Amino acid sequence: MKNKCLGLFLLPLSLLLLFFAPSTGDATDDKVADDKKGFIGAITCKDCHETQYETYAKSVHFQKYIKGPQSQDACETCHGPGAAHVEKGGGRGVDIFTFDKNSGHTAEEMSAVCLKCHATTARMTFWDMGQHKKNDVQCTSCHTIHVQQRTKVDQLAVCFQCHRDTKAQVSKQSRHPILEGKVKCSDCHDVHGTLSKAMIKAETPNLLCYTCHADKRGPFVWVHPPAEENCLICHTPHGSRHENLFADRIHVICQDCHDDASHHGAAYDATSGFGGANVSNRFVARACVECHHTMHGSVNFRRSFSR
Repeated sequence: MKNKCLGLFLLPLSLLLLFFAPSTGDATDDKVADDKKGFIGAITCKDCHETQYETYAKSVHFQKYIKGPQSQDACETCHGPGAAHVEKGGGRGVDIFTFDKNSGHTAEEMSAVCLKCHATTARMTFWDMGQHKKNDVQCTSCHTIHVQQRTKVDQLAVCFQCHRDTKAQVSKQSRHPILEGKVKCSDCHDVHGTLSKAMIKAETPNLLCYTCHADKRGPFVWVHPPAEENCLICHTPHGSRHENLFADRIHVICQDCHDDASHHGAAYDATSGFGGANVSNRFVARACVECHHTMHGSVNFRRSFSR
């Protein structure tokens, strides 16, 4: 009897507490409403920015099957809420986030918008360690967002905007076939950042060079120390006025290490090189390499790197 009375007392009390309990559904709805405050939708943007909307509608960002702008807030995913922008009559940069050079936003702030989606991709792992971020290069410095289709970046046009010295080098007589389109900047460099110097796609220059020049890797019976240490001691990677991308004339490169104790270190200047009726064969043409042609290493059991 006592339990029955207790049950009759607790039942209305429970109903009363249930009635006055805060609704979690209402709280969630209020939060969503607050988060969407100031958003006006892409159709409103289209009224003024029809050209930009049309190109956006044909781009990969418009696809709903990816985690991109169209699956979120469309234009306002990247540019922020547009209500205040519309209320003030529009205008470039008026209460809206833009990616112009004169927008007043830092490169880090502009890149942060893109990284909201792209930060988790594998290629962006070392973005914070890369030279591009450290030099205030942001995503839209290289990428065009409003494009009609997913196209590859024109690397020569984009990279040469900043790397003017490299542009001059690849036009020299001895060069990698970059202008011909057989080698791209991204074949050797990871533009989104690496832990290596010059953002190359290997731990050392030699390991990178060996991906194409595997014959220079060896193993050799006699190893030429400079070749084993760093290809860039003798070669320049982008272009040279000397054959085979040599950083200087062959005899000059060799004399950086080989002293004048014997013929291989003689100073082949204007007097000794052109003295007499015949020009020294150590001074012109292939110079030192005329005899010591295996400068990367030799399988000959003689240590002279000769035939």
